[in-house]
Amino acid sequence: MWRLLQQPSPDDFVIATGAGATVRDFCDASFSYLGLDFRDFVEVDPRYTRPTEVDALIGQASKAEKVLGWKAKTHWKELVEIMVNSDLERISYNKDLKSH
Repeated sequence: MWRLLQQPSPDDFVIATGAGATVRDFCDASFSYLGLDFRDFVEVDPRYTRPTEVDALIGQASKAEKVLGWKAKTHWKELVEIMVNSDLERISYNKDLKSH
């Protein structure tokens, strides 16, 4: 983000890993990390499925790499673990606050 803000003029950049994943993949990885099956917690409402959905949307960040010198270092599955761990820490912190 800092590098984006240092540019002499506004521009658009795609910040992406180049690795594709569906929302279902993300849910599966998130719940599996906790030893859970996402299907026990997540309902899919077909009314919200886009009829013209493309098979794969994968971000192409070559401009960010070329102009900003930025390249993804974290795979989305690693990001899932970072996010879940952060949520668990926040829950633990809030529990500690309430118990004092």
